[in-house]
Amino acid sequence: MEKEVIATPKAPAAIGPYSQGIAAGGLIFVSGQLPVNPATGEIPEGIEAQARQSLENVKAILEQAGSCCCKVVKTTCFLADIADFAVFNKVYAEYFPKDAPARSCFQVGAIPKGAKLEVEAIAVR
Repeated sequence: MEKEVIATPKAPAAIGPYSQGIAAGGLIFVSGQLPVNPATGEIPEGIEAQARQSLENVKAILEQAGSCCCKVVKTTCFLADIADFAVFNKVYAEYFPKDAPARSCFQVGAIPKGAKLEVEAIAVR
């Protein structure tokens, strides 16, 4: 099975030895997206703004690969503080309003760049 690297300037460039996304076998695997604004390189303040930015980054990579949020089958969400769960869910529901994908959500010890969250996704192409 061949794989295709997915890259777009509409999401932050990878900061390590990984790709923004990979398409393989009819699926798209989106690497964990920090809430970095690709235009400025900055992380917005607050959990709501950070959730929206991470999900916009996921959306941009999916669109570059010819998919969309409506085709996401699984997400993994990492929160620096599980107390942010309700606010995160409110924003998350805007991106997955119908037939939400399977999901795991964890509190983790630390997220790169001091971010409050990170989101990764798997979608159908």
